[in-house]
Amino acid sequence: MGVSSAVAIQELLEGRAPAKKPGGSALLSGLGARLTRASNLLSPSHRDPLPTSVPGLDRLLAGGLPRGGLVELASARSSGRFSVAIAALAATTSSGESAALVDLGGHLDPQAAVAAGVELTRLLWVRPHRVKEAVASAEMLLATGFSLVVVDLGLAPVRGRFVPDAAWLRLGRTARSRGAALLLSTPYRLAGHAADAVVAMESSSALWCGTGGAPRLLEGLSSRLTLQKYARARSGLSEAVMLSVWEVPHVVIPSAARHPGLLRHLPGKVRDPSSLRSSG
Repeated sequence: MGVSSAVAIQELLEGRAPAKKPGGSALLSGLGARLTRASNLLSPSHRDPLPTSVPGLDRLLAGGLPRGGLVELASARSSGRFSVAIAALAATTSSGESAALVDLGGHLDPQAAVAAGVELTRLLWVRPHRVKEAVASAEMLLATGFSLVVVDLGLAPVRGRFVPDAAWLRLGRTARSRGAALLLSTPYRLAGHAADAVVAMESSSALWCGTGGAPRLLEGLSSRLTLQKYARARSGLSEAVMLSVWEVPHVVIPSAARHPGLLRHLPGKVRDPSSLRSSG
């Protein structure tokens, strides 16, 4: 390549090239005239992670769910795993990005999700019947362009859990190629080596409030997250997580004096243990 040709290419890359060739013919215009150095392209793995609004999980994953990575969150029944998934969906949709939930167990309560901060207008809810359908749905959603795809496989035993390892590898590869965050919520480890990060969640224990002879009320659940695998951080790290219960306003019963029996079923202040939110 001559010196003059090299100088012309350098000027084109720096945006100083003329609009027309010396002979009068026009150069490429529009998108074809925009050349970018390969070193300047932003790799999906270098983008900022997606926060989950669960401080313990965000600290373990160095800021949140990695874009272009598959994170598997495995735990047993009643550990708060689905509440963590809802918190991640709420954090993503409230920031203006789109998210999808592949809900194999059918556990989503739209009203509770809205109360937790999820914007339903930015959420796509998919309800497959088997694991293979869930994996296929997640791969399609990742290719569509969702920023976050959460796959919840319900409780053990998982129906149709025998999925080839190649399917999980293909799912992780699709997340990397699209730069999307993929959160796989499972009752036990299923993705195997395809997972970029694996976080285990211990069984939760109840937290009660109240002293003396008064009946105690459920205040929340406590659990612990343990990082079992992640290339960006040392495995074995753990963080405490507390899920608190929302309070429902006082129930006003004008005719309670005429129906004393209602007081046993409608106390002045009630709490709904099924509506949990993450508080760190």
